[in-house]
Amino acid sequence: MDLEFFDAPRPFLDAAGDLLAADPVLGSVIASVSERTARELEDGRDSWAEVGAPFDRWWLAVRDDSGAVVSAAMRTAPFKPHPTFAMPMSDDAARALAAALHERGEFLGGANGALPGAEVLARATAELAGGEMVSDKGTRLWEATSVVVPPAPEGRLRQATEDDADLVLAWFGAFHAEADEQAGREPDPASGEHNTRESVLVRIREGVEWLWELPDGTVAHLTGAGLPSYGVARIGPVYTPKELRGRGIASYVVGELTRRGLEAGSRMCLFTDRANPTSNKIYAGLGYEPVVDMAEHLVRTPGQA
Repeated sequence: MDLEFFDAPRPFLDAAGDLLAADPVLGSVIASVSERTARELEDGRDSWAEVGAPFDRWWLAVRDDSGAVVSAAMRTAPFKPHPTFAMPMSDDAARALAAALHERGEFLGGANGALPGAEVLARATAELAGGEMVSDKGTRLWEATSVVVPPAPEGRLRQATEDDADLVLAWFGAFHAEADEQAGREPDPASGEHNTRESVLVRIREGVEWLWELPDGTVAHLTGAGLPSYGVARIGPVYTPKELRGRGIASYVVGELTRRGLEAGSRMCLFTDRANPTSNKIYAGLGYEPVVDMAEHLVRTPGQA
């Protein structure tokens, strides 16, 4: 087994492309983030320069004894504790990764991704650092091979425009806070994907953010539908303000965007919080089926809150 680190996305994608293509749903997060970062760099932008992380971001290909890439991971999250995200990984590879990072003095404060590898990585990191591992949140990856689109509510579906950027950014933040509330957790503004107005504008220009507008012009809902990577598009986030829920908007929009993606030839997937029975029930009713359970883990060291 060999761990091959990369400091740029294109060489990593060249090395791990066969693995990502062979299991593109499991690899959708790593593939989409890597391709987005590659596009950004090719456009002459590097948002990582603004993160201020105490390490250089990296991508990882895990090779078996024959040299074939059998797993992949990345540490590119722009928010603390800058967790890794990994595809299914053997226990030996996870422990080797923890040891490699410890040896070079890079503290890993969180490990996300497929189980059990992500948990093994976090636990091994905690043991090496003299700390403890904390299981933070369980997630589930779903895929729809067919979809049942419910009746459309009153209103219309439209792509977000640059004029909607401030609203979209605000709703991204509200989505993460309210997802914690719905799952019975204390909202943590430091958790989840972090966005800026510029990153939102990039997504809007890519045409991946969709809004539901009521007949009176009120914008009532947001759903993201990412660009396909290796033939897979991922839905999310999905957000409706509390006062506008209960009208079937989210179910219809997710169902309709899923239908459009499938008809365009993409495989469609999304993540749910395993602690939120409402969203799990809604997506199962649309036709999504569980693929794999994942989890987010934190590593605490003595002196940390």
